[in-house]
Amino acid sequence: MRICVVGPTYPYRGGIAHYTTLLVRHLREAGHWTRLYSFTRQYPRILFPGRTDKDPSLAPLQIECEYLLDPMNPITWWRLCNRIRADAPDVIILQWWVPYWTPCLTAISRWLKRHTKTHIVYICHNVVPHDGGGILDRRLATAVLRQGDTFIVHSESDRYQLQALLPDAHVVKMYHPTYAELATSAGSTTPAELRKHYGIDPELPILLFFGFVRPYKGLEYLIQAMPLVLKQRHVHLVVVGEFWTDPDFYVRYAREFGIEGAITFINSYIPNEEIRPYFDLCDVVVLPYVSATQSGVVQLAFGFGKPVITTRVGGLHEVVEHGVNGLIVPPQDEVQLAQAIEDFFQDGCGVRLTEFVQHQQGDRFSWAKLVEVIAGLPVG
Repeated sequence: MRICVVGPTYPYRGGIAHYTTLLVRHLREAGHWTRLYSFTRQYPRILFPGRTDKDPSLAPLQIECEYLLDPMNPITWWRLCNRIRADAPDVIILQWWVPYWTPCLTAISRWLKRHTKTHIVYICHNVVPHDGGGILDRRLATAVLRQGDTFIVHSESDRYQLQALLPDAHVVKMYHPTYAELATSAGSTTPAELRKHYGIDPELPILLFFGFVRPYKGLEYLIQAMPLVLKQRHVHLVVVGEFWTDPDFYVRYAREFGIEGAITFINSYIPNEEIRPYFDLCDVVVLPYVSATQSGVVQLAFGFGKPVITTRVGGLHEVVEHGVNGLIVPPQDEVQLAQAIEDFFQDGCGVRLTEFVQHQQGDRFSWAKLVEVIAGLPVG
C-alpha cells in the first residue's frame, strides 16, 4: 500500500510528534511505501503556551521526512497537495487534535478529495479539545472532519463526540498504541541520584504525576489528597512536566495544606533520554484528570512497566482496568483518590498490578494492530 502521512515529528516535541513518528516507522517496517510530510513551523509564538515547541532531546525519535507545510502560508498547502497527488497514495493520514489546524487541514483534505482518489484518514487524538468543546470548537472540528473517509479514535468518548458531529462517519476505535520504544534509553541519571538531587528520602514510596500541567489534568485534587494519604503512610509526590498554567498556584496550594515537604515540583519538559529515571523512581503513576478522552501518558507509564491510578473520565477507564493494571476513582474526589493510593500500597495490590503491566500487556497496545487497520482500508 502507498501511504502519505501529514503530522508533527522531530524537531517538534510532545506525544503527537512521537505518535506520528512511531506510526510511520511501523508502517514502513510492515512493508508499506510511506512518505511523511511535516511542518516547517507549527504555531506562532503568541498562540503557544509552552516555552518552545522544539524537542531538546539528545536521543530524539527521528525518521526520514520532508518538511513542507506551513499552517500560516497557504502557498505551502497547495505545494503539499500537488506533492501528494504526484505520490499517488492509496491512503493519506492526517493528524487532528486542536482547532488551530482547521484552515490548513480543511483546505488540504478538500483539495485532495476533489483532485485525487486517495482514501482520507483522520486520526483524531481529540475530536474537540480537552479544555474546550464549545460550539465554536465543534463547528471547526466538523468543518475539517467532514472531508474524511475514515476516522481512527482511541476512546469511546471520542467515537461518541465524532458521531455526534458526523452521524454517518466511518469510525474505527482502537487502543492508543504503546510508547514502550521511549523506554529503550537507559538514561544518564539513576533513581538514587534523582532522590539525592531533590533531597527525597531513599526509603519513601514515590507517586509520579508526569506530563504538561494544564487545568484539565486535576493536579490540585492530588495535592488535596496528599494530607489524607500522609495520615496513613509516608510517601512523596514528584510532579514532572512543563507548567502551562501558573506554577505558583500549586506551590501555594501545597504550602496551605502544610505538605510542601512531601512534594517535589519539576517544572520542565523532560527529554527522551531523561524520562526513564523518573518512571524507574516511582511506584505508581497518578493522573487525577478532570476531563480527558485518552492519554499518551498512560501508554508511557505502561511502556515503562508502571501501573496507573486515574479517574473515570473519557476513555481512561477503557485502558486502565480497575484492579488489573491500575485503579480507577471518580474525578474531583480527593477522598477516593487518597483511598486508592492507600489501597495500592496494601495487601500486595501494587505488586500484583505492576507484575501484570510488566508481563501481560502483550499485543493489546501494539502498533501492529493500527497498521493492520490502515492496511485493511478500502482503496481505489
